[in-house]
Amino acid sequence: MKKLIMCIAGCIALAPGLAVAATFTGEIMDEACADDGGHQAMFKKMGTTDPKQCTLACVKGGSKYVLYESGKTYYKLDDQKKPEAFSGQKVQVTGTLNKSTKTIHVTEIKSAS
Repeated sequence: MKKLIMCIAGCIALAPGLAVAATFTGEIMDEACADDGGHQAMFKKMGTTDPKQCTLACVKGGSKYVLYESGKTYYKLDDQKKPEAFSGQKVQVTGTLNKSTKTIHVTEIKSAS
C-alpha cells in the first residue's frame, strides 16, 4: 500500500501540465502587430492611432489575440473570446503558461490599474 501511494505521488509530481497559475501583465494585442513590435506599422496603413480599433481590425482579418508584454515578447492566449472586451488595453491575465508553445491557458483577464 505504501509503495502504491509513493508511486501515485511520484506520478503526480512529475506529470506535465500541472503548472501553477501565474499573473502576466501586458496589452491585449493581435499577433500580427505583436510580431512587428507594436501597432505603429498598422497605424500608418489604417490611418488610426487607436490600439483597440487596430487590434479588432487585425483579428477580424484573421490574426489571433495575444498578450504583448514588451519589445517582441508576447504570449498566445488559448481563449480567443475573453480578450475581445480588452482589445488594445493594458491587462493582467491569470492562467498557466505552456512554455513549449508560449500559450497561456486563460482563467481570468482584468484591466491593469
